[in-house]
Amino acid sequence: MPSDTESDAETAPEEPSDETVVQTASDAAEGLIFSRYKQSEVRDYDVTITFEDGVLEVDVYLNAPDEEGGPDPDQVADDAALAARQAVDELFGE
Repeated sequence: MPSDTESDAETAPEEPSDETVVQTASDAAEGLIFSRYKQSEVRDYDVTITFEDGVLEVDVYLNAPDEEGGPDPDQVADDAALAARQAVDELFGE
């Protein structure tokens, strides 16, 4: 008969891998950018995600047109970083 500790370990949800966390965050950030801009409008972008020792770092650079009446590139970059963090929170069930 398994001990309580062994039984708990078998039923405890497995934490997502670091690779899964990074990919989830990256997909969310890129998805938000391209929900606001057509791909052809984005001159350059970089999404850098690190996840080490349970700490998520997100950096989004976006070079896109800042046209009157269009989305603000700085705000879109900030929103993309937030979307990445929220996606990871959902991954961990928070």
